[in-house]
Amino acid sequence: MDFISPEDRAFKKTLVALFLGSFIMYADLYSTQPVIPVMAKQFHVSPAAASLTLSFATGALAIFLFIVSFTSGMFDRKKIMALALVSSAFLSFIVGFIHSLPLLIAVRFVQGALLAGFPSIAMAYINEEFHKSCLGYVIGIYVSGNSVGGLAGRLIVGILSDKFSWNAAIGALGALSMAMSVIFILMLPKSRHFDPKKASLKRTTVGFIQNIKSPSLVLLYCLGFILMGSFVTVYNYIGIPLMAAPYHLSQTFVGFIFVIYLVGTVSSTWMGRIADHMDRSYVITICILLMAAGTVLTLSVPLVLKIIGLALLTFGFFGGHSVASSWVGLLANRREKAQASSLYLLFYYVGSSVIGSVGGIFLSYYGWLGIVSVIIGLLALGIVFSFSVRLARRHERTRRHGPRRLIGQH
Repeated sequence: MDFISPEDRAFKKTLVALFLGSFIMYADLYSTQPVIPVMAKQFHVSPAAASLTLSFATGALAIFLFIVSFTSGMFDRKKIMALALVSSAFLSFIVGFIHSLPLLIAVRFVQGALLAGFPSIAMAYINEEFHKSCLGYVIGIYVSGNSVGGLAGRLIVGILSDKFSWNAAIGALGALSMAMSVIFILMLPKSRHFDPKKASLKRTTVGFIQNIKSPSLVLLYCLGFILMGSFVTVYNYIGIPLMAAPYHLSQTFVGFIFVIYLVGTVSSTWMGRIADHMDRSYVITICILLMAAGTVLTLSVPLVLKIIGLALLTFGFFGGHSVASSWVGLLANRREKAQASSLYLLFYYVGSSVIGSVGGIFLSYYGWLGIVSVIIGLLALGIVFSFSVRLARRHERTRRHGPRRLIGQH
């Protein structure tokens, strides 16, 4: 079977399309994050309440990813991804005309639900269409779209909200996302290694049971929960101390803080390459330690140290997520890759919603130290999970095939 490899003419074209899709999703999904402090003031609510505009979107995404895990094998990969991106772009545009917090939260919930059709399908597409030898690199490029999209979305919304309003800023982002969605549709090749006619509910159910009975996969799902929850919590609320004394930064300046996301573009690709040739447990542990060091640095008073801390956190997160998500694709059975990716992302976004919301409560009671304490505890658990994945995988293979030397099981 002809898998896409770096020597193929379609390689770069497909990478660009997947990068754009990833860009759109993360720009739209996290569009309200940089204006949480502004919305809290405008609607006269707490930062934790304003953060529900993000938590409900990521929560809906997680819920519907669970549904996608059962149905993804029944429909055309490209059509599902295209529908998710176009509908999300349209709803971002609609947000430009909403001036009610309950209605905004409801629309964001629907947007998150619709976006569920993109991430796990994209990962499955990558695992099915690309040659195994370049899988880590390709997913690294795809994840770099997360960081660039997250950066661009936050910059656009942050800057335009200062000059106009947060509504107009998100509406403009929606128009940009729609244009990029059209490019995505034109550039992405159709699946060559997937036949939706072969899918069935019975097979999907059996695959689901296999994916949740595998200890190694469940540990990776939990890693996604911890990585994403820790990362989002910091960025949800970092604007609050930065806009207060002694910094008094403007919304535009806080928006430019998200330029740090560019280091995620480097780390996701770099760590993805390293993981193709090195034990993934060690690579993920290094990434988690960088996240922990960066989180502690955000306690510093000098602004430059806070920014360095955010850079370390971001570098570690995107690298760790890139490696963990590609590891899921490698450990899952070929027929259950899309579902395994869906389950990983379900935990990933539940972490964003749950830890992101809980972090706001700790911020209210214990200040920034409360958030840092929660994240450090979670990251320590993440290191344990990382090394447990390899041990669990060895146990699974030994139980299945009997004691023998296991070669190349990263």
